[in-house]
Amino acid sequence: MSEHLLPVICCESIVIIAWVLSLLTLLSMLVIQLERLAAPEVMSVNTYAQSHKEFIAAEQALIECEQHISNITVLENPTCQIQSVGKNLWLISSRSKPRLEVLVFQDEKTNIATRLNWRQKFE
Repeated sequence: MSEHLLPVICCESIVIIAWVLSLLTLLSMLVIQLERLAAPEVMSVNTYAQSHKEFIAAEQALIECEQHISNITVLENPTCQIQSVGKNLWLISSRSKPRLEVLVFQDEKTNIATRLNWRQKFE
């Protein structure tokens, strides 16, 4: 009886080893697929965060130029371009990307700047 039992045990152990190897292969394929799906999402989140920071920086540059529109020489390195577009109307554009643009009315009496329009300028 022992001579018949040895091939059966050997055959069963080979089947168990093959089954375990197939499970390990499936698990490794699952991990690879999860990495492939997660990589674009991570890149998307990083791109969104970077774009948000750049947008805030461009808006801050506009606010700084808007606050000093009556005396632009106060700014040492202006981060925006200022153009006169009419009586007391100024067009302020950020130099960094994304390019933002605002139309500002400056009251002569109070020197208060008021935004009339805002837009993102695409190139």
